[in-house]
Amino acid sequence: MARTGECASIGKVVRQLRNRTDLTRVQLARLAGVSPSHLTRIESEQRFPSATVLRKLAPHIGISETELLTLAGYLSAVRPSAGGGNGNGHLDPFVVAFLSQEPVEIQRAVISIFGALKCVAEGIAKGRSTAETSHTSHQRAGLR
Repeated sequence: MARTGECASIGKVVRQLRNRTDLTRVQLARLAGVSPSHLTRIESEQRFPSATVLRKLAPHIGISETELLTLAGYLSAVRPSAGGGNGNGHLDPFVVAFLSQEPVEIQRAVISIFGALKCVAEGIAKGRSTAETSHTSHQRAGLR
């Protein structure tokens, strides 16, 4: 089922990029290994493409996989902060490959769950810091 807003933008982007490369839908479909009818439905905003399909299309329409996946909403346009993640602002290729095989709804659910778990972990870590500080203060004061 098509998604309002998202289909419109990514379908139009794919069509515009394809037209810039002077490829027909049939030519691009063959190069990317997708059916011409599926590509037509993507470009006409009847279907939202999977990350796998976008990864197949990207090299043939002159855009990086990362840029196309970001435009489609599969990746965040905001880079992680220097204090989080692996520090270089890139996603683990294994994680990207694994999640790209899942439907968008599952990918977004995984990200939501990850965000919730991160908040819980930060809260636990903060609680330990507070408890450790409190315990150390009590020891210094001779309290138990």
